[in-house]
Amino acid sequence: MTDRFSPSDLELLRDSKEVEIETRAAPEAPVHRAVIWIVVDAADRVLIRTWKGPYTRWYREAQAQPDCRLHVGGRAVEVHAVPATDPERVEGYNEEVQRKYARSNSTPYMLEPRVLPTTLELLPR
Repeated sequence: MTDRFSPSDLELLRDSKEVEIETRAAPEAPVHRAVIWIVVDAADRVLIRTWKGPYTRWYREAQAQPDCRLHVGGRAVEVHAVPATDPERVEGYNEEVQRKYARSNSTPYMLEPRVLPTTLELLPR
């Protein structure tokens, strides 16, 4: 695992409205993909969250097997998902999702108190 995403990866993730996350329930389990929103906060942290809550398949699988893959811009980006439940990262996600997805009717669902604990930070690997 590396310390930081490259500037070009951060730009790609910052500019992409949606990415596909590839997860699996166990090391030998089948791979699943889901389309999700992604933000890069002011501290260059890559953050994701599920609006459906902790029972969402991709979220459960990322918790069980944190080494995941993003598909974005014709590339596969290897990531490691870690819980980001501290107030600073949760607020960083909130601010960026409101800015990036301001015109979406779905944005309020991403800000509901019940889903805030599902915030994950993605680290490069």
